[in-house]
Amino acid sequence: MSRPTPLRDVHESLGATLTDFAGWLMPLRYGSESAEHNAVRKAAGLFDLSHMGEIFVTGPQAAEALDYALVGHLSAVAVGRARYTMIVNERGGVLDDLIVYRLGEEEFMVVANASNYELVARELTGRAEAYDAVVDDRSEQYALIAVQGPRAQEILATLTDADLAGLKYYAGLPGLVDGRQALIARTGYTGEDGFELFVAAEDAVPLWHALTEAGESAGLIPAGLSSRDTLRLEAGMPLYGNELNADLTPFDAGLGRVVKFDKPGDFVGRAALEAVKDVPPRRRLAGLVARGRRVPRHGYPVTKDGAVVGEVTSGAPSQTLGKPIAMAYVDAGAGEGLTVDIRGSHEPVDVVELPFYRRNK
Repeated sequence: MSRPTPLRDVHESLGATLTDFAGWLMPLRYGSESAEHNAVRKAAGLFDLSHMGEIFVTGPQAAEALDYALVGHLSAVAVGRARYTMIVNERGGVLDDLIVYRLGEEEFMVVANASNYELVARELTGRAEAYDAVVDDRSEQYALIAVQGPRAQEILATLTDADLAGLKYYAGLPGLVDGRQALIARTGYTGEDGFELFVAAEDAVPLWHALTEAGESAGLIPAGLSSRDTLRLEAGMPLYGNELNADLTPFDAGLGRVVKFDKPGDFVGRAALEAVKDVPPRRRLAGLVARGRRVPRHGYPVTKDGAVVGEVTSGAPSQTLGKPIAMAYVDAGAGEGLTVDIRGSHEPVDVVELPFYRRNK
């Protein structure tokens, strides 16, 4: 049975279409997927992300434990800042992509994907055993609400005295939002400016209502998983299980920059990743824009001259571009002249650099 988030009753009252996602009962959409997508691009959208995991690593050697457990250099992260990183296995395969917040000198919060957070918590616990650090999965205690879009700061500023204007991208600060304690993070998964609010589970419903009221005149509307997926696809952001999995290394995904070989000491997967860091990947992650109206979907073969040269990992109609788009792993030397096999019809696509969309800053 799917687990509800603290906001389930709110979603039902709004007429949301609910679906199972990674074992959670989540809002797929509230009405029009395109309206939700466009609201985030032009005004703001309100997301329930309470299915994500929050795992705390604390103690005198918390930083060193994370340097060993993850591919990033977490001990170099300043208090109040965040870092995108990954946890890999001994073969260098990606177990999950993560955002790690440094909340204090000896306190970090690791945010993991819903489908993987229990695995991440177990792996962190085992990898931290040799260090003076404690791993504590507090996911049940938290709700996560995101406000994303060009008017996000304007909306949130009506509910908090926190210095939102001074908050940098990939940074977080504690503050009161509508009188409720929150970690206010300037992060997101849409390609837009915005904030993610980590709050106590019991504060989720009143905070959602306060944000809804504060954003009504600015065009804020609730947005579900469908629009979140099309937004992140336009922004070229990977989704675990699609662009990332345990059979792929960060280098395979074009994300080798997150692997920090210059940090002190060893880390899990280091030897395997060092062996491939200078080897050109057999396949590369590419952006595809369809010339016609048919949508390349996950798992569809990418072909050239009748031969399979890749596979689509994510695909959807792009509201912003007005064309179907996709990400796909394709042979490194495939070049142009590609098609996608959509139920037996070879539809031509153009190969483009990712991302498909960049916001005006």
